[in-house]
Amino acid sequence: MRKLKIAEISPYYLKDFLIYMSTIKGRSDNTIVSYHSDLKMFLRFLKTGEPPVANGGPPVANIDFNEIDISDLDESLVKSATLNTAMEFFYYMSTERGNSTRARYRRAVALRKFYKFLTDNKMWFTISPMEKLELPNTKKTLPKHLTIEQALKILNSFNNLTNSKADDIKKSRDYFILTLFLNCGLRLSELVGLNTTDIKISRGESSAADFPAPTPEYTIKVLGKGGKERIIYMNNACIAAYEKYINFRERLVAENSKLTHEKALFLSKQNKRISNRRVQQVIEALLKANDLDNMGFSVHKLRHTAATLMYQNGVDVRALQEVLGHESLDTTQIYTHVANEQVRRAIEKNPLNQG
Repeated sequence: MRKLKIAEISPYYLKDFLIYMSTIKGRSDNTIVSYHSDLKMFLRFLKTGEPPVANGGPPVANIDFNEIDISDLDESLVKSATLNTAMEFFYYMSTERGNSTRARYRRAVALRKFYKFLTDNKMWFTISPMEKLELPNTKKTLPKHLTIEQALKILNSFNNLTNSKADDIKKSRDYFILTLFLNCGLRLSELVGLNTTDIKISRGESSAADFPAPTPEYTIKVLGKGGKERIIYMNNACIAAYEKYINFRERLVAENSKLTHEKALFLSKQNKRISNRRVQQVIEALLKANDLDNMGFSVHKLRHTAATLMYQNGVDVRALQEVLGHESLDTTQIYTHVANEQVRRAIEKNPLNQG
């Protein structure tokens, strides 16, 4: 998703809101783009000036809604909006634009935050007119994930490294990428953004009397959504994959003085930081090679797989929240529903179920 040029956005109050959410609240570029898109739809709705749907037909008759210019939208229209205006907007988005419940939910969140900003920072209102705006009910869907057998099948599909240096580097890189996704539940952007300096090895303090010596501790500093950092501890599988890959990578760097992204942990064939799309292609190829393509799996489903397997094996939901970097515990709670659903299915498969 492209990064917005916020300074060029009009009207000014929309620009000010986006700057506030970006710089003060630290929202990600993708979130800012979504806020901009959702609020543009609402401001276009305000500008049509047509009778509400409930009182006489579509609000944008004979107008290409997507072409409505809001750069000159007077602030008086924004100030005149009420809860009823919002309801008419959502009705229009549902009946005329075919918006799903999830899309309307997202737009409602943006609308509440926008008017809260106008109330608290612009002092346009004493109380936000959208303060009591209810969010549409969304049906929680259980995240799709690989089974433990499917995950092991992909991991075990890597052949022994060959005598080809280029092939060895690629295989060790791809294996480490897959291992991090399945063990640590990283987001795609988090993995691509990793630098070699983000992995720390702490060997602990020891004395001559210590035997055996303290086990080294490997950690990864991850930059998550909104620029929030978190520390993830690497397990033995990740450490082994890291050690194998980093040895090949260090040899490559030593032999090539023209590397443009030397700090990037994962390098492409062109010796640059690997791209999001290239990582997706790596995972897609692995899924296909193991007959797991066309089943709805993706890079993000590997994150769901890691989270689901951790929860199923006794990881506390709050610890899981920290590992995944979720801002709200509600987001992490979906994995408790996964376990509950599997329990329900297990009971239904009981051969005595003759109801």
